[in-house]
Amino acid sequence: MKYSGLVGRLLEGAGAEIGDVIEVRSGKETHSGILMPHHEFSHPSVITLKLANGYNVGIRVVERTKVRLVSRKEAKSRPKQALPRDPSKKDVAVISTGGTIASYVDYRTGAVHPAISAEELVFSVPELMDLCNVRAKVLYSILSENMKVSHWQGLARSVAHELNSGAVGVIIPHGTDTLGFTSAALAFMLRNLTGPVVCVGAQRSSDRPSSDAIANLLAATRLCVEGDLGEVVVLMHGETSDSFMLAHRGTKVRKMHSSRRDAFKSINSEPVARVEGSDIKFLNEHTRRAKGPVELKDKIDGRASMLHFYPGFEAEHFDLIAKKVKGIVVAGTGLGHVSEDIVRSIGKAVKDGVHVYITTQCLYGTVNLNVYSTGRDMIAAGAVPLGDMLPETAYVKLMWAMGQSDDPSEVRKLMLTNIAGELAPRRPV
Repeated sequence: MKYSGLVGRLLEGAGAEIGDVIEVRSGKETHSGILMPHHEFSHPSVITLKLANGYNVGIRVVERTKVRLVSRKEAKSRPKQALPRDPSKKDVAVISTGGTIASYVDYRTGAVHPAISAEELVFSVPELMDLCNVRAKVLYSILSENMKVSHWQGLARSVAHELNSGAVGVIIPHGTDTLGFTSAALAFMLRNLTGPVVCVGAQRSSDRPSSDAIANLLAATRLCVEGDLGEVVVLMHGETSDSFMLAHRGTKVRKMHSSRRDAFKSINSEPVARVEGSDIKFLNEHTRRAKGPVELKDKIDGRASMLHFYPGFEAEHFDLIAKKVKGIVVAGTGLGHVSEDIVRSIGKAVKDGVHVYITTQCLYGTVNLNVYSTGRDMIAAGAVPLGDMLPETAYVKLMWAMGQSDDPSEVRKLMLTNIAGELAPRRPV
């Protein structure tokens, strides 16, 4: 963000821009340093400088404050570096989409920037090239909350291309907030995987000593090079320290904490694998590498909605949404219940040709609409329970299933078929 108000006028009068070295004289104090960007949390009357010792200082500006331009910022060119290739090593593809993990620190200013090329991301972790040949590209550079169905489709096509052209695995650096949605989408769209597809993120940016980016990328690379795995997984820290990483099945994983490094957990399932240093230990039944070629089923109908039921949820709201979509996933209370008003709305929506599927907002455990009368009424209205499937996984799967067929019975069959481990036949105690 730009400086405004009095600060903005002083900087404009001095001809100073972000990154320039300036001198700020306020009262008896004079400070020189690199002009840092203003951000939304900064006080509007404060200039932030990076001093020669590397620390930042905030200087409150008043009418008598003087600002002088000392020197212009250095023009920085980013020559493209060619990734080395060793014929004796296996190829791993890195397809970057953005997020905290796809950033690097400019140590001159202390600012964190998104990597504008995947080569920049790889060279920021040179240890990757000790393990494999890296094929790198930036497919997207977006915040994960801006991911859409079209992004999932483009990503699935890119993954299939890389695996079918010889890569032994694919690493997808991705923002953590919607990582579980993307991993589920890829799990349904990709078949007959010849290697692991590892979605990986970072909870701490690379400018922080506690960053988990490097450890997660290295573990993901080892899993691609050495693991006999043919599934989509999410790989993140297994605990708050750097001791080990866990690979979670892409349809059974959820971000369960806003900031902890071990925020991701397998729900109603054990993790697929544990990566500790160079050691890989499989913890659960898993699909091994296929002979290929990788099959792509990337048709998706995005006309779906996911609704979280709560006391007071009004039927007219449900009815309004049902008129706009072809399918609805409801996260009900407890065993999957909704109110009597919503049961009537479900019946109306199903009669109008809308697919309605039920999950539980409890996450752990399973939907069971046969225990109480409310659940049996929901079944009679046409709602279909989805066992222990996660709400977000069910939402993604419904869009995918509607993309495969317009036949309601075929959509139902797909939704109730365990395609990518999304329905667990048994759950750990």
